[in-house]
Amino acid sequence: MKPDWDKLMDDFKDSPTALVADVDCTAAGQPLCEKYEVRGYPSIKYGDVGDMKDYQGGRSFEDLKKFAAENLGPTCGPGEHIDLCDAETKARIEVYVKMSAGKLEGKIRKAQKDFEVEVPIMKKVFAHLSEAEGKSDL
Repeated sequence: MKPDWDKLMDDFKDSPTALVADVDCTAAGQPLCEKYEVRGYPSIKYGDVGDMKDYQGGRSFEDLKKFAAENLGPTCGPGEHIDLCDAETKARIEVYVKMSAGKLEGKIRKAQKDFEVEVPIMKKVFAHLSEAEGKSDL
């Protein structure tokens, strides 16, 4: 994979909007790898610095190049890229931007708690209801 990755980095080296790079997680890049929870090698991460995702696609140059061309670059978000957002997302961002950092941090904590507590309960109830519906069909 290394030769294909090097070729991809070369193709994107002059891009003003996309970065394709590699990091040595065993040397100076170790803190960065820890921050983004890199566990195995090679790992490919992509996305906004605040929301990195694991790449799950093919590892050939053609697969990597297609993915990079379609997915790397500016994305919807506050600031200079707000124009890339749909109307609904833009409206939500505008509400959050007006909040203080402390209030927004509180909303984030509440949403995380709701997700961690409520989603597992909802999944259990859904499984129970699905099982009960399956039995009533017999």
